Amino acid sequence: MPTFGPFNHESLIESLGKSLDVNTASPTVPKRQSLSSSLCLPDRLPNSSFIQREAEKAGPKAILRQLRRSPSPSSSEADDDFESEDGSHTRDPSSASTQSTSPSNSPSQPNHQPNHIQNSNSSWKDPQPFEVLRAVERKDVVYLMEIRDRAFHLLLRKWGDVTPLLHAMRIGKSHRDVAIILLGSFSRYINHLDDSELQKPRTKTVLKALRANLKLAIDVGLAKSQSDLTASFLQTLIMSEGEKWIHAQRSNVMIALRAGTAGEPVKTADAAVRKFATRELGKAELIASLEDYIANAASDLLLLAAWSLALESIQGESIPISYFARDDRVYKAFVERLDKNEKVIRQSLSRRLKWQLRVLKAVLEGRTITFRVRIQLPLCHYSSYPSFPCRGKWRFLQKNWTKAKEFRNTYDLSNLNRWFTDSLGVVYFLARKRCPAG
Repeated sequence: MPTFGPFNHESLIESLGKSLDVNTASPTVPKRQSLSSSLCLPDRLPNSSFIQREAEKAGPKAILRQLRRSPSPSSSEADDDFESEDGSHTRDPSSASTQSTSPSNSPSQPNHQPNHIQNSNSSWKDPQPFEVLRAVERKDVVYLMEIRDRAFHLLLRKWGDVTPLLHAMRIGKSHRDVAIILLGSFSRYINHLDDSELQKPRTKTVLKALRANLKLAIDVGLAKSQSDLTASFLQTLIMSEGEKWIHAQRSNVMIALRAGTAGEPVKTADAAVRKFATRELGKAELIASLEDYIANAASDLLLLAAWSLALESIQGESIPISYFARDDRVYKAFVERLDKNEKVIRQSLSRRLKWQLRVLKAVLEGRTITFRVRIQLPLCHYSSYPSFPCRGKWRFLQKNWTKAKEFRNTYDLSNLNRWFTDSLGVVYFLARKRCPAG
C-alpha cells in the first residue's frame, strides 16, 4: 500500500515543471526616446506685498460694482416717510434679517440683540439709532443691508453729531470695508431712481440728506487722508445731483468750445467740477485720486459738450448722461459715435469742430497716463486750426500722431510746460522740426 506523507506537493511540483519547459524570455520593450531639454526663463511671480497692494486697491472697487448691480428694492418697501422718527410699520422678516439677528451665525454679531427682534420674528420695526451705530461698530454687514432694503433713510440720518458713514470713517481703517458698503448703498439707491421717483418730495428729501452725508464724508476723508474713498464720495455726490447739473455744465462747456481759444473749454470744465466740491477740496491739490477723478469728470464734460455741438448739425445718437464720470464709458460711446457717423461728420461739421473732435479722440485714448495729465493739453489752443500759418503742419500731424503720443508717454510732461504755451503744444513742437513756421 502506498503511504502518504503529511503534505501532498504533487500539484506544486507539476506546475513548477511545466513552467520550466515554457520559454520565459520576455519580449524586448523598445527604449523610450528622451525628450530634448528646452530651457525657458518665465517671469517670476510678483511678491506678496505687491499682490496685497493690488488686492486692497481692486477690492473696494469690486464691492462697489457688485453693490451697484444688485437689484433695487420695490417702491412698496420704501413707503415710510423719511421724517418720521418712529418705526410704525411692520414687515415680514427676510432670511438676511434672521441671520443678522442670530449671534451664532458670525463672530462679529452682537451678543445681545434688540428686544423687538428677539421677541418677534414675524415683524420688522425700524431699529433705534444706537442699534444702527452698534451694527457699524461690530461690522454687522448683513444687518446693515437689511436696514438698507427696509429703511434706507436710517443710513442717512444724523444722530447727535454723527451719521453711520461718518462713524465708520472715524473708527479708522479697520472699518473701511463698512464705509465702502455704505457708500455702495448710496450709489445703488441713486442708480435705481427713475424720473418719476425723482419728482417725489420724499425722494428729494432723501437726496438732500445723502448729499449732506457725502459732503461731510469728503471733509473727514481729506482730514484723515483717506483719499481713496474721497474720490468715490465725490462721484456719488455728483450722481446725486441728477441730470440737471450735468446738462447745465455741458451747456457752459459748449459755449466755451464755440468761442475757441478765448472760451478756455478745458478750464471751464475743470472749474465746474471743482466748484461743485466742498471748500476743503481746494486744499487737496496733492491727492492724486481726487485730482484724477476731477480730470475724468472734466474730460467727460468736454466729450459730452463736443458731441452735443456735433448733433446740432448731424443726426445721431446722444451719449447717455448716466455714463458720466464712470471710468471711460463716455469716451467709448464718443468714439463709437464718431466711427459710426464718420462720413457725415466729414461733410457737415465745421473745420474747427472736426479738429476739436479729433483732438479729444486722440488725447483721451488709452489708459497709459492719467486724465489729470491729459487735460493739461489745453483744447482751447487746438481750436484755432483754420488759422494755421502752414498747411504742412496739419499733414505732418496726421501722419505722426502716433509718434507724438509715444513722445508724451515717454517724457515727464511736467517739464513740458514751455511747449504748452505754443498754439499746438507738444505736437506742434514735433511738427516744427519738419515744417518751419511761416
